[in-house]
Amino acid sequence: MPALIIAQDAVVPTGPEFGKASPIGLVVILVLMASMVFLLRSMNKHLRRLPETFEPENPEPDQEADEGTDRGGIQSGQGS
Repeated sequence: MPALIIAQDAVVPTGPEFGKASPIGLVVILVLMASMVFLLRSMNKHLRRLPETFEPENPEPDQEADEGTDRGGIQSGQGS
C-alpha cells in the first residue's frame, strides 16, 4: 500500500486563480526598482566626490611610509 501512494502522481493545483500574481507583487517590484535607482544615484554621487588618490599632498620628510599603523604602544628598540 505505501508503494502505491508514493507512485501516485502529485496533485497539480488548477483553477481560475492558479498562477496569477496579485497586484501587491507588482507594487513590491516597483518599490524595489525605485529604491535601487535611488541607491545607485546616491552611490555614484558619493564616488564622484572621492579624491583621485589618498596620498598626502605635502608629505613631511620624517613621515613614515605607513603612518596609519598603530604599533600598540611598543617602541622600537625595546624587546621582551
